[in-house]
Amino acid sequence: MRCCIAALAVLHPALQVNRVIRACVELGPRNPIVSIHDQGAGGNCNVLKEIVAPAGGRINIRAVPVGDATMSVLELWVSEYQENDALLIRPADQAAFAALCRRERVPFGFVGEVTGDGRVVVVDETDGSTPVDMDVEKVLGDMPQKTFAAARYASLGRPLALPAALSVPAALDRVLRLLSVGSKRFLTNKVDRSVSGLVAQQQCVGPLHTPLADCAVLALSHFDTRGVASSIGEQPVKGLVNLQAMARMAVGEAVTNMMGAAVSGLGDAKCSANWMWAAKLPHEAAHMYDACKAMADFMLAVGVAVDGGKDSLSMASRAPSGEMVKAPGTLVISLYAACPDITLTLTPDFKAPGASRVVLVDLSAPAAGGGAGSGSGRGGAPQYRLGGSALAQVFGQVGAPHEVPDCECPATLVAAFGVVQALLRQPGQAGLLSLHDRSDGGLLIATLEMAFAGNCGVSLDLSALPGHPDAEPAHATASLAPCFAEELGVLLEVRDGPEVDAVIAAFAAAGVRAQVIGATLAADAVRVTAAASIADPVAGATGVGEIVLDTTMTGLRTIWEATSFQLERLQANPACVASEEAALATRRAPPFALTFTPKRAPAALLTRPPASKPAVAVIREEGCNGDREMCAALYSAGFQVLDVHMSDLVAGTFALSEGLRGVVFPGGFSYADVLDSAKGWAGTIRFRAELSGQFDAFYRRPDTFSLGVCNGCQLMALLGWVPFGTHGELGGVRVTEATQPRFIHNDSGRFESRFSTVRIEASPAIMLRGMAGSVLGVWVAHGEGKAHFPDPRVLEAVKAHGLVPLSYVDDDGAATEAYPFNPNGSPAGIAGLCSADGRHLAVMPHPERVTTLWQWPWMPEAWKGKLEASPWATMFQNARAWCEGESTV
Repeated sequence: MRCCIAALAVLHPALQVNRVIRACVELGPRNPIVSIHDQGAGGNCNVLKEIVAPAGGRINIRAVPVGDATMSVLELWVSEYQENDALLIRPADQAAFAALCRRERVPFGFVGEVTGDGRVVVVDETDGSTPVDMDVEKVLGDMPQKTFAAARYASLGRPLALPAALSVPAALDRVLRLLSVGSKRFLTNKVDRSVSGLVAQQQCVGPLHTPLADCAVLALSHFDTRGVASSIGEQPVKGLVNLQAMARMAVGEAVTNMMGAAVSGLGDAKCSANWMWAAKLPHEAAHMYDACKAMADFMLAVGVAVDGGKDSLSMASRAPSGEMVKAPGTLVISLYAACPDITLTLTPDFKAPGASRVVLVDLSAPAAGGGAGSGSGRGGAPQYRLGGSALAQVFGQVGAPHEVPDCECPATLVAAFGVVQALLRQPGQAGLLSLHDRSDGGLLIATLEMAFAGNCGVSLDLSALPGHPDAEPAHATASLAPCFAEELGVLLEVRDGPEVDAVIAAFAAAGVRAQVIGATLAADAVRVTAAASIADPVAGATGVGEIVLDTTMTGLRTIWEATSFQLERLQANPACVASEEAALATRRAPPFALTFTPKRAPAALLTRPPASKPAVAVIREEGCNGDREMCAALYSAGFQVLDVHMSDLVAGTFALSEGLRGVVFPGGFSYADVLDSAKGWAGTIRFRAELSGQFDAFYRRPDTFSLGVCNGCQLMALLGWVPFGTHGELGGVRVTEATQPRFIHNDSGRFESRFSTVRIEASPAIMLRGMAGSVLGVWVAHGEGKAHFPDPRVLEAVKAHGLVPLSYVDDDGAATEAYPFNPNGSPAGIAGLCSADGRHLAVMPHPERVTTLWQWPWMPEAWKGKLEASPWATMFQNARAWCEGESTV
């Protein structure tokens, strides 16, 4: 077998090499890849000897593709540039594999072959030397077992001593601002959360797209509702004083975070365990062992397993002063499981303000009176431990080991997980509307987050909770502990009615404590009643209740968002950040509205032979990443879809023939946008006469259409395809090279990923026929989406002739330039352009990523269960109908 290094390209390396690997996999039994291994630590010397082990191989070091021919043999052999993959390819498949690499423009090199002699020999063809000749077994074979001696030291934690007069509002003001608790908006809006079109649940939830999701859910296909769910668990602060509890709680948090996804079963879940530890320092290895054993024992009890992971065991550095600085030992659990139905996922945003109850499922101890795991954990009493909590942290404390939350009864956790999973599968999900885990910040924070995301109020009565056994009757923690203790548990929103009692009964039958603790409110209000004194916790009696919090939801949300917005000012235009922060206080649900009835494409259209369908080419360039979801949208509308790379056109293996009815330019980052958006892509076409002639001829044919999305929209503007044609005129206004509209950097100064609201305007666009007046949500994902008109007369002509098919709108449904409703600052809210004859459409948003209902991150409750198909599927159906001369909606 030949040994190949597929050296990833400098631009978008992961995407390009993934294209090659995916193409190989999709060949099925003809897959040329026998084995694959990513290059990491040690460089080629590690990855190449490992991929040929134990058989051995002969490596021609000078065949490694490099950009610098002066590199020495040593540099080529050991440099850890890490962005390479090593593969074993059958000799007979060498040419086919090379063709795939060339098509995707991935540099590669066949660097050697498997020899079978058990040795790794490196040859330098420049002088015929063999700088490396080693026995693989001596390097990668069984190593002698080592014995490590490591001592432990006692925890340095001290009991908490919170201010005696600390009130809930004062505590909230601190905790809500803590980075680990507060909004993560500064992270979520700058990364593409919709790419692939397979994302069923990303980081944000609710009508205002609040960053709060507990788990991620991805579909396996654009045409199916099966997928995979994943979640994260980590509790590093608790590990400062109780490593075993930290390990168990990390696993427990990952499980509670996944509860809202309908997975095949907790026993099917696997996880990656990532350790970050200064393991070489005194005592640390022993403590890591203790944490690892606690994790393993707990996983055995819960029924999940580790099937991979990564470690960073050098988490310490000596400062120039000589001081040793080390990171605290941390375990991060990444849990994942098969998800048979991605549409059943519960999100942590209140959905029925004024018509639902808040139910606490307490997993800190077994329910009193038996059930799953009864008999352990303080005789069934719930726990309210504040050690390692956000509340302790904001007062510069951690607590003593016994004050740290733990999961003493894994059976209760397993039982609760099973109950939620069963309820999810009942008709109407048994009245369950929302679910959120109780972890960072505690019960009150989790409830407030659900209100923030649902843009509504909430009323809680915590005086009905069983007593807090550790607090003195008059101490502040009598009311603080139930609010801020970070014990395991989940909060449920259950629709008012008999479902509430049924849900509580279902948990009781499994031996899990669940009780109503409040109700959602339609008003902008938060009211919390808590115990003023403590009675017998075992008997369950409570003291006198008092109102400990009475304020507005929007006021608290402003505090929760404050730290995020401060960080946002460091990475985006401060004026845009200020605009979003100010708007958040008065935001309402987007005014989505439909002027037509979406329908699925008839099955008969999809099952026709490909040759009988209108053909459309999805043309992509190096760096494009939105072609797969575009192909799926077109295929689902009844098209014959062709995957075309620009290299196919350059090589002459594909041409824009007479039989082709449409071309679509998908989104992405052509050539990483290093020359500004789509300029490299446009140059590939415009500076090759044979290609520019083909594209011009296709554009002018009256029976063709084109669509450009995001990067493709930018391309169509640079080619002059919109709005007036290749430097044409309209209404006496002529477009020249200098005055051609184009798309430039967003006013925010950064990439924007948002679920924005757009209005479909009256225009000649054939793909939007019958859809005008509708207000819909759609994904945007771009850094250069601001429509720029060098000549104001062109802008006025575009508006006068109705060549603006989409506009960004605010919560009133009015076209806007205000951020964040308009994510890029386009004048008059322009989100796209079309040609005067309507055949050519260029839009910055991604309608192809919301052509199925499960791709929508949020939609009005009134739409759920009522729509047959996603509204955006209609535009692709319109294109197919136009090609075949049919009427549209």
